[in-house]
This record gives sequence, C-alpha cells and structure tokens, in this order.
Amino acid sequence: MKKIKKIGVLTSGGDAPGMNAAIRAVVRSAIANGVEVVGIMRGYSGLIDKEVKPLAIRDVSNIINKGGTFLYTDRCPEMLTEEGKQKAIATCRELGIDGLVVIGGDGTFRGATELTLRGVPCVGIPGTIDNDVSSTDNTIGYYTAMNTVIELVDKLRDTCESHARCNVVEVMGRDAGDIALNTAIASGATAVAIPEFEFDEERLFEKIATSRKLGKRNFIVIISEGLGADYAPTLATKIESKTGVETKFARFAHIVRGGTPTLKDRLLATQMGSYAVDMLLAGKSNIVICERNGEIVEGDITYALKLDRMYKGKLLEGELDEYSPEVIEGMRRECAERRVAMQKLYDIQMKINL
Repeated sequence: MKKIKKIGVLTSGGDAPGMNAAIRAVVRSAIANGVEVVGIMRGYSGLIDKEVKPLAIRDVSNIINKGGTFLYTDRCPEMLTEEGKQKAIATCRELGIDGLVVIGGDGTFRGATELTLRGVPCVGIPGTIDNDVSSTDNTIGYYTAMNTVIELVDKLRDTCESHARCNVVEVMGRDAGDIALNTAIASGATAVAIPEFEFDEERLFEKIATSRKLGKRNFIVIISEGLGADYAPTLATKIESKTGVETKFARFAHIVRGGTPTLKDRLLATQMGSYAVDMLLAGKSNIVICERNGEIVEGDITYALKLDRMYKGKLLEGELDEYSPEVIEGMRRECAERRVAMQKLYDIQMKINL
C-alpha cells in the first residue's frame, strides 16, 4: 500500500453532536503525522461535486463544543449508482486524496465499503444519535441526545404536575429503542414503548388509573419513533379515553439532534477520530472504529453491516455465505448479548417506574 500523504474527512447522513469533535481529532492527528487533510463538504455529495477545502490546525479551533457538523452533511442517492461512485473516485484521484475518514451511520459505511473495493481506502466512525450500529456499544451523539431528551421531559413534568396531566412523548431513534428506553429510566417515566419489545397498553391504562387514585398527578410515557408516526398520538388519545387523565402529545423530533455535545460524546469522538487516522496510516481500510467494553477497537465494515442486519432481522438470503459456521455463531452471540442487555434495562424500567 502506498504511503498516505493526504486524507479526506466527511460527515454523511443525519448530523450528531460530537461530529465536529471527531473532525477536529482527525485533522490534528493527521497533521501531527505529517499528513495533509481536506474537508469534504456535504458528505458524499461534496465528494462527487469536488466541494472540498484544505484543513489546517487552526481551521478546527473552537469547534469541539459545537453541535452539528461544520462540514455539513447530506444524503446522497447518487452514491448508490456506479456513476456516482466513479465520480467520487475521480475526485480522490484528481485531488491526490489517498484515503478517507467517513463519519456517519450504516448508509455512510456502505459507501465506504464501495469506495474501498474500488481502490480508495476508507475508515468509518459511527456518528448517529440513534446508537443503532450494532458493532459498537456507543455511537457519537447518543449521550448528548439522551441528555437533551431528559432535559425536555423534566420541563414537561413541571406542567404535568401543575395540571394533573399525562404527556406522551415521542423521541427519535429510527428503528432502535435505545434513546427511549434509557431516557424513560433516567426521567422516571411511567412507561416506555420501543420496537424491541411488545407493549401492553392495557397494563399501562391500569397503572395510570391506579396511580391516580393513590394521588399521583403527573405521568410521562416515552415512545420510540420506530413504532410509527401515528402510534404515539393515538396512544395519547387512548390514555385519556381509558383513564380520564388529560393527556397531551409531544414530538421532540430533530431538536434532539442539536445542541452542545456532552463530555462523553466529545471524548468518544476524539478517541475515535484519532484512532481512525492511526488505522488509515497503518494501511488498514474498510474498517469501522468501535467502542467495546470501554475500549476503542476496529472491526471490518462489511461484518459490522451484516451483524447490524442480523440484529435487526433484515438479513437477506445468502448474505452470510462467505462466513464460517463459527463466525456466524459468534455474530449470533453478539446479537443475543445486546438483546439481553436491553432486556435487563427494560425489566428495571418495568419495576421502578410507577
């Protein structure tokens, strides 16, 4: 593999607090190793359109505390086409970009794999508030998003108590219930509904009715958006009808993606950004940087994508044919461990939130 002299860094897909901290770490780690860095604007769209700019040490000053991504982001349908991929590769060759660090979610990683297969080494960093990348314990932006949710729920509880109301709150997370489950526990919500587990609505109605008789005035129910856009507002109507408790609906939506990243996300992003550069300079590519059991490690992107689809029940026939029975069994164990960990949290929530 030829010596890396210049790398590009981009953010793609949904933005997440901490992305700027990751960019900063990539830039400064690369420069410390004598490697030039160019920032690619608007994700893969900017790579295709040759929308890039050189990044020096001072260009990433005072961004570690900023939410969003100063390189901007985009969802790029053109990268799904062979023509789009070839345009991206042509940009890299024309500008002398020897490798890429790409920050985003599973769609971003699929693009990285396609580019790596075509001769452009790529390393992925998981940046998404949803924490829905199964190969890592935590993704950049996840902790900040949860802190935003509990801050907003705490404010809602004040008015719920004053008016003796229930508030049904929908939070982001795509098909994953991680944000909803953890914030339900941390905010003392009465109940939580997530895609991973069956939700007993009748039990909820009984709990609210009983608690009201015992003097409880405020109720918070947190719903994952993965259950569908109509689920939470419909449940709010049902709660009021079944219990007689006035119930309002709140959708926090994209506000959960914004804001100043927490210490956890700044630290995680910095560690992952620096490690990504180390791996690229060591000649590794088509890998994703992960946090596992408190350690920063690397893993194969293709494996990570298939592990993710296995966990979510979205594997297509034949996708695991390249793997040995031992590897497949290991993947199943990883999925099972993740489910068990979530089940334990769900059981705690059911016991303590009344």
